[in-house]
Amino acid sequence: MKIVILSDIHDNIWKLSEVLKEIGKRGAEALICCGDLCAPFVVPQLAEGFSGEIHIVFGNNDGDPFRIAQQALRYEHVKLHGEFAELSLGGKRFAVTHFPEIGRALAKSGQYDVVCYGHDHRFHLSREGNALLINPGEVMGRFGASTFALYDTETHEAERVDV
Repeated sequence: MKIVILSDIHDNIWKLSEVLKEIGKRGAEALICCGDLCAPFVVPQLAEGFSGEIHIVFGNNDGDPFRIAQQALRYEHVKLHGEFAELSLGGKRFAVTHFPEIGRALAKSGQYDVVCYGHDHRFHLSREGNALLINPGEVMGRFGASTFALYDTETHEAERVDV
């Protein structure tokens, strides 16, 4: 199973459109968003641009969680998890948060196969014991590159995708 991991959209709907086009070429079955969509109008763009299951956690810049939640409820394939998510996808155990410090601690716990986080807008990929620790970077493009990660449950490997 291929899973897209992205974060830190920050209302950049133009970059998100490009990212969604690239994701469409990758054959992913699920998408994880590690927060900072920012505005509620990002949810429909995600939901209408990706037909597989979508899992979202809140980031520190998601300023209208009530309306983000209202938007998420419009789509059966979108699951809004609050500030933390535990998922089972493709036989792997995932933990999803927005914050790097929490992500590193979760990876060290030994309870998860994959831990995803965002917040600092910097792509990161490492192993903590058996856990793969992934920061997909940013969709926003603040630091120049719009990136996401593509994870394969069969190989337990992830790759950076630049858009």
